[in-house]
Amino acid sequence: MEPAKKLQTLPTIEEQAENQSFLSKLKELKVGVIPLPLYVALALIIYSASIYKQLPADMIGGFAVIMVMGILLGDIGLKIPILKDIGGPAILALLVPSIMVFYKLINPAAMGAVTTLMKTSNFLYLYISCLVAGSILGMNRKALLQGFTRMFVPLVVGTLASVVAGVLVGSLFGYEMKHTFFYIVVPIIGGGIGEGILPLSLGYSQILGKSAETFVSQMIPAAVIGNIVAIICAGLMKRLGEKKPELTGNGVLVKAKGGDKITKETNINKPIDFSLMGAGLLIACGFFIFGNLAHKFLGIPGPVLMIVAATLVKCLKVMPAKMEQGAYHLYKFVSTSLTWPLMVGLGILYIPLKDVVKIVTPAYVVVCSVVVVTMVGTGYLVGKFMKMYPVDAAIVTGCHSGLGGTGDVAILSASNRMSLMPFAQVATRLGGASTVILATLLMKLLS
Repeated sequence: MEPAKKLQTLPTIEEQAENQSFLSKLKELKVGVIPLPLYVALALIIYSASIYKQLPADMIGGFAVIMVMGILLGDIGLKIPILKDIGGPAILALLVPSIMVFYKLINPAAMGAVTTLMKTSNFLYLYISCLVAGSILGMNRKALLQGFTRMFVPLVVGTLASVVAGVLVGSLFGYEMKHTFFYIVVPIIGGGIGEGILPLSLGYSQILGKSAETFVSQMIPAAVIGNIVAIICAGLMKRLGEKKPELTGNGVLVKAKGGDKITKETNINKPIDFSLMGAGLLIACGFFIFGNLAHKFLGIPGPVLMIVAATLVKCLKVMPAKMEQGAYHLYKFVSTSLTWPLMVGLGILYIPLKDVVKIVTPAYVVVCSVVVVTMVGTGYLVGKFMKMYPVDAAIVTGCHSGLGGTGDVAILSASNRMSLMPFAQVATRLGGASTVILATLLMKLLS
């Protein structure tokens, strides 16, 4: 009887099958592209390292933190009904980390690693450089030139319309027109915090004789709310393009005969060559460094000069086709794999929720929303009139109401149109710089 008892304690064939079935189902569950058990193991390792202060305060630790959070938040944002249709991954990846910072839920070790990656190592500009170089070099030359020449009309008209609409709606809610213009509308269309709000605060400070910090805290909430509304608008535009494909070029700005989007030489269907991608990384870094170098002599913002240089190289056909292919494939890798993690880093460091909470009222949110919606709506209508794809024209115009490079990434990722990054950068940089200059001059005249 003893052997029989031992046999009874062993799992039956049915139980073994059930266990195997459970394990196979568990392995099929994924967070992003990572199997759930592996994701949980990696997350526990990174969290434990941060708790026991063993997380490297460098790029390795920074990437670990933003990747583990970005993959999860992006995946959740893609699965929540309604939210997924209005840029859910971008909204969650930006706001959840910002909320965690506000409630001090991110420990100092993780904050230090992310700060090193985002600020010391300047990951945002590496990301933008790869996107600008790859998308321009991988674009059809004719579509590229037409896009740059035509985009200024919806941009200018959209800016003027948003200013008028914002000031009028602000006055309906009891805001003084001057206050609405300088402290709500201008911060939204000023090109972000670093390129817009900080120069504006210095200008306002010199003119009005107050400390710059007081103006920063007044203007940041408008820029943050405007950026969130622009992300939602981009998600809605993407949804409209899916319902009515004739309204969108899916990342192409100008309607062209044959619908060419990318030259055959740099088509994504070409086999990926990792050595060419390495060359593409060097090319992207080279364009960014050239922009900084030329800025010293020309005074024009470096990112704008980087775009000009890449456009000239593409139009003059001086870059070998293989190098264009490498830069394009690098752009596809970066935009596919690093967008949500990047936005986690931006949410941790560049979306100051405490400043937003201080000043926000329902009327304030409405005024900010009207500015952005007018900008996007005008871009749509004028783009249609200019024989551009109205959905893509609206998205690019909407980037003028985002948080600089941060906003461009979030808005374009919400609409799945990273190939529009060069146009978005021009809208943000040139539009923002023009706004800052004109607003400062007007402040001086009216004070």
